[in-house]
Amino acid sequence: MEELIAKRYLKAIKQRSNAQAMEDMALIFSVLAKAFDNEKFNQIINNPDVSKDQKSEILLAAVKSAGYKDVENLIKLLAENNRISIIPAIAEVMRKDIAQTKKIYNGIVYSDSAIDSKVIEDLGNGLGGRFDSKISLEFVKDDFSGIKVDVEDLGVEIGFSKARVNSQMIEHIIKAI
Repeated sequence: MEELIAKRYLKAIKQRSNAQAMEDMALIFSVLAKAFDNEKFNQIINNPDVSKDQKSEILLAAVKSAGYKDVENLIKLLAENNRISIIPAIAEVMRKDIAQTKKIYNGIVYSDSAIDSKVIEDLGNGLGGRFDSKISLEFVKDDFSGIKVDVEDLGVEIGFSKARVNSQMIEHIIKAI
């Protein structure tokens, strides 16, 4: 639900902003979104005894130095409509939109054994060529027996399981006999 609401705000922001302003605002909102990871911050923002104006002032003080009136106006609007809690969703929707516009994506490579950084880079370049994008991959050691590549923003997940490859080789050999 929050994502749908965030997309509506994003649509309005995009109509008023150029690409550079969008990137700057996405950075501001991602910093604000990180504040929601702080328990004390959430206690203040979710406290019914704190007025909408006070919540708005707290957030406005955090973004004042950035000097973006559109961001300040959006924060005031969110506070008026009791929608401050969707700021993390707005940050994520903005990040995804910018990635889609610039065709630059990040992904994760999972495996139970270490993979050379050159192989990961080649894998990212190969996938990037396939999707006409630039894909940066990061290695994460996992207990997946094989290799799994996940580029969430593109909706791509590719997996090669050692057990499955071995069973397919055995089936092929048996059929050949």
